[in-house]
Order: sequence, then C-alpha cells, then structure tokens
Amino acid sequence: MAKILITGTAGFIGFHLAKRLLERGDQVIGLDSINDYYDIRVKHGRLDQTGIDIKDVHYGKLVQSSKYPAYRFIQLKLEDAENLNKLFASEQFDRVINLAAQAGVRYSLENPQAYIDSNIVGFVNVLEASRHNKVGHLSYASSSSVYGLNETMPFSIHHNVDHPISLYAASKKSNELMAHTYSHLFNLPTTGLRFFTVYGSWGRPDMALFLFTKAILEGKPINIFNNGEMSRDFTYVDDIVEGVIRVNDNPPKGNKEWSGKNPDPGTAKAPYTVYNIGNNSPVKLMDFVSTIEKCLGIEAKKNFMPMQAGDVAATYADVQDLIDNLGYKPETSLEFGVGEFVKWYRSFYSV
Repeated sequence: MAKILITGTAGFIGFHLAKRLLERGDQVIGLDSINDYYDIRVKHGRLDQTGIDIKDVHYGKLVQSSKYPAYRFIQLKLEDAENLNKLFASEQFDRVINLAAQAGVRYSLENPQAYIDSNIVGFVNVLEASRHNKVGHLSYASSSSVYGLNETMPFSIHHNVDHPISLYAASKKSNELMAHTYSHLFNLPTTGLRFFTVYGSWGRPDMALFLFTKAILEGKPINIFNNGEMSRDFTYVDDIVEGVIRVNDNPPKGNKEWSGKNPDPGTAKAPYTVYNIGNNSPVKLMDFVSTIEKCLGIEAKKNFMPMQAGDVAATYADVQDLIDNLGYKPETSLEFGVGEFVKWYRSFYSV
C-alpha cells in the first residue's frame, strides 16, 4: 500500500483517480483549492462522492473521509509554499500525482495571471517539496495542447513541441522543462502526462461535451468553431485513470541510449519521461455532435463560427510508448463514453 498525494481531487480526473486508488487499497491524501473557475456544485458533488462534506472543509486542515478510511482531504493552493511544505514534511508521500492546475485554453486569453500562479509557481512548489522530501515518483498533468503548431500526425512524444499557441499550452510545456531539470539535478523521477480531450461522467462544465449537452437540453444553439472542420482524440476518463495508475506504478529510470547529439524530446538520461494518454482515434467534431444528439434523442441547433484563437484544428495521440513500456492502450468507444456522461448529467441536474 502506497501513500499517495493527488492534487486536484475536487477536479474531474483527480476525483476519478482518487476513487480508483482507494478502491485498490492505497492510502490517499487529496488536495484542491476548490476555486470557482466553473460550477462549484460539481466540485462539491465530487467531494461528496468521496466522503468529504464541504461543511467540514477549512483551508489548510486535513479532513477525514466518511466513506474511505484511507482517504483524507485538504483545501490548499499550490501557490501556498509554506503550507504545502508542511504537508509534505508531515506526511512523507511515496508518490505524488499533480493534476491541480488552471485549465482551459480560451480562459488563458482572458486571465493569464491565473496560469502563472497555479501552473508555474504552484508547480515549482510541488517540485521543491517533492525533492526535499524524497518523493519516489512525481507524475503530473501535461496536455496535448503542447503540440501547438505541429501538424505531423499522430502526435508523438518524440516530436519537437517548441511552438505552443496558448499560454495554457506554454505553461504545460514549461512544467515538462522544469520537471526535467529536477530529474537531472536531483534525481527526482518525473513523468509528464499529455492528456487528450478527456470526457466522461462528472466532466468539466467548460468543455465541449458539457456545454453542448446543456445547450441542447435547454433548446439553445451550440457554437461549432472552425465551421465544424475540427477533430479531437476524445479519451474516456476511465482510460485516462488506468494510464495514470500504470505510469504512477512505474517510475522512469532514464534512457541509457539518450544522446545530446541527437536529443530525444520524450526521454532523457535522467529519470524523466512523458507519455501521451489518448484514444489514438480522432473523431470529427460533427460526428461528436451527432453522437451527443443520438444519446439525448434531440437534434442540436447549430451556430457555425470561425476558429478561435489558441485552438488547434486536430489532435491525434501516438500511444506506442504507452503500449511498449506499460502494456496499455485506451480503447473505450465514444458512443459508450458519451452515453455515460449523458446519464450522469441527467441525474445530477435532474433533467
């Protein structure tokens, strides 16, 4: 049984991951700032599902779960280095999985400082606390958005990713660079997780599946950007969680074949690596909309719009390294995943 810190457990992926690790017998401490970036009721609902009553939550104090004896939760900002360091020193984690971040490409155009505070300052605080407290492996959320202007499909971890087109993407690329530095200097094993368009029950209200479902049920038009000429490698949340667990259980040891004369961006001599976690099966946006319409039994009113700043036209994950090193490939079908989300949405909002 490992003692694992998961940051972002009031968030979408962190909530599902905490449940899975607790169910397999790990000891987990969850951390989240519980900010109001989106509908706070969803965050409170996720906490409640893991036995954390929001009335018991006070900043900087550990709360015991009423459902899982091996689960405790703390409300904390990653930017709060003093209290974060106290938590690491007192708990002495075996593993850390950092999923807390300011998310969203479009929001980064409006509020860039939020990304610097959480994704840059917060992440270096996690790195510092991990190295000073001898954490055995730090896994952290990166993003498919780091591929930016790269048009070579499918996206591979061995491709160069030096041309991000949003501050969100730049912050995630920065996390990978910072992690490599700590792996090199302090021998801290780190693994970056490039997630590809995650969806599923308890999903984020700022993402397309949630926005489209809500609008269709309310009889409002949905905004379809780039006039529908988009595709995404939609990845079901349970597949993401399985990938994260396999990564967490297998710290990198370093690539002995790595050479500075022909540097591989995805590995290093140090105990550092990154993985794509995606479905390896891009879906056209209009097919995605059709799947939602089918699951709801309602045809959407569509408002076709130009491409938004910061967006990319397509994503497509090469997951060969995930297969070769960890024996895993996400495979959940879009029809199943969207159906599960729609069932959850109707239940949660009673519609």
